[in-house]
Amino acid sequence: MRDAHQSLLATRMRSHDMLEIAPVYASRHADFFSLEMWGGATFDTSMRFLKEDPWQRLADLRDKIPNILFQMLLRANNAVGYTNYPDNVVRLFIHESAQAGIDVFRIFDALNWLPNLKLAIECVLNEGKICEPALCYSGDILDDRRDKYTLKYYVELAKQFEKLGATMLGIKDMAGLCKPFAAQKLVKALKAEIGIPIHFHTHDSAGGQLASLLLAAHEGVDIVDVAFGPLSGMTSQVNLNTLVECLRFSKRDTGMDFDSLHRTAQYWEGVRRFYLPFESGQFAPSAEVYRHEMPGGQYTNLYQQAQALGLETQWGDCCRMYAEVNRIFGDIIKVTPTSKVVGDMALFMVANNLTPEEVVDGNRELAFPESVVEFFEGKLGQPVGGFPKKLQKRVLKGRKPMTTRPGASLPPADVEAARQQLEAQWKRPMSDREVVTHLLYPRVYGEFLTHQAAHSDISVLPTPVFFYGMEKGDEISADIEPGKTLIVKFLTIGDAHLDGRRLVFFELNGQPREVSVVDKTLAGEVETHPKAEPGNAKQIGAPMPGLVVRVDVVPGEEVTAGQKLVTLEAMKMETTVYAQVAGKIAEILVRGQMQIESGDLMIRFE
Repeated sequence: MRDAHQSLLATRMRSHDMLEIAPVYASRHADFFSLEMWGGATFDTSMRFLKEDPWQRLADLRDKIPNILFQMLLRANNAVGYTNYPDNVVRLFIHESAQAGIDVFRIFDALNWLPNLKLAIECVLNEGKICEPALCYSGDILDDRRDKYTLKYYVELAKQFEKLGATMLGIKDMAGLCKPFAAQKLVKALKAEIGIPIHFHTHDSAGGQLASLLLAAHEGVDIVDVAFGPLSGMTSQVNLNTLVECLRFSKRDTGMDFDSLHRTAQYWEGVRRFYLPFESGQFAPSAEVYRHEMPGGQYTNLYQQAQALGLETQWGDCCRMYAEVNRIFGDIIKVTPTSKVVGDMALFMVANNLTPEEVVDGNRELAFPESVVEFFEGKLGQPVGGFPKKLQKRVLKGRKPMTTRPGASLPPADVEAARQQLEAQWKRPMSDREVVTHLLYPRVYGEFLTHQAAHSDISVLPTPVFFYGMEKGDEISADIEPGKTLIVKFLTIGDAHLDGRRLVFFELNGQPREVSVVDKTLAGEVETHPKAEPGNAKQIGAPMPGLVVRVDVVPGEEVTAGQKLVTLEAMKMETTVYAQVAGKIAEILVRGQMQIESGDLMIRFE
């Protein structure tokens, strides 16, 4: 069995909470096959939201748990990002991950496209690590009407993985669609056709995946993914504690101790309370997943995106639109980053009151999310059965799609030039790990380094303080380095100054201190932003609320149709606004890092 903390906590879990329990894993749970604790979304969000160094998280956990295999999720040529990277970046990242302590690499491609998988498989094997390419499960092999992703399709894909030298095979059922009898049928067929171990990963959104694991076990599956009880169920994995008891006294009895597992589960029960704001919005198992087919790992993030876009009350519409988008996209495999493409488009359509018919056949000019444009350009690879040609033509607006492996056409990244740029900016030597992180996430990593320079390592703060702050009279301790602990007691806050600052009074190791900080809750004058006039081709409005990432034009510039104007971002969803007609820029009303609302006037043409 493998312990996995997916969905709710995979992307938001602080290292402080993991390190507290890590020695218990090393001493009581050394019989787990592996711990998935790195890669995938955690690499990005540890920097973006938690302000923690993903490499340091890995090193700290490796130090505490030296005796259990560490596993990561690798998105093939996407590495741990949402786009294809140059081959030398993928090679460097895999090498550094292996050196940093990763033992098992679960490799998948969001389209099950073999050309995208070969490089990562080769690199992991060259590092001498456990190579687990995964087939991403979609559709329903029990339904004869769905003939795109058949049992034969999955068996042939598994055979290809074995020929490439895979150590074991992963079944990645990211949405929990592999029903019990489908799991039995799939594992039985794979066991008959390939000779490597099979590792089954699924989510429990519909509440029936315990049966899937039991029937897979009956057919000889070698490893299954589970989560401790308080972290399990719904968008996460099946309950580890329950599965162990269901197998007890059977031929697949794990032999794991009930009391040890229960005590660790009680720890996670206490920790989960700190993360209530990040709940997925799903309060009970739901068979609706068999309709929208949304991956468990995406459900939470998409819900957060919907909240950021002001669509929280339309969440049901977002889920239904997710299924509609998948239909008009040609029933694609949905897992990061293709699931993000579908999610971005679903939110875009709900936010703009668009129907599938208007998207496919309408005359209205649409600023499609950047992820959607890149998908139809072929920048993620080729989907099973190809792209729907009519929609592809509408999205690309004259751009020529690519048909070869995206990474093969990308020029190698200049690693040394990136290193020199970073060293000049931060006035210190930069390791290969820091450089490759910059190459994968230049903006996110830059913001993380800026935050770290201003505030140092804040991972030492207790989780309630990090998320919710301190109340008057609260006292905490923080270990800032071996043998050095700070005791901080919050006393009170002074009156507001005219410049919007306040004095904060506290004790540090018993000594009175004060610091002046900006009070962001003080309301100033409300700045209203003009709205674009509907139907006025001379005015460019924001297609969604979000942050202005960059403005690509200047006043007075002559632009051509199709030229980039502005790029927006909302919770990792980027949308680039292009000029629909040629013209001259008269006025620009937005700037980089400015927060705007849907419909706000961004650019006025002469």
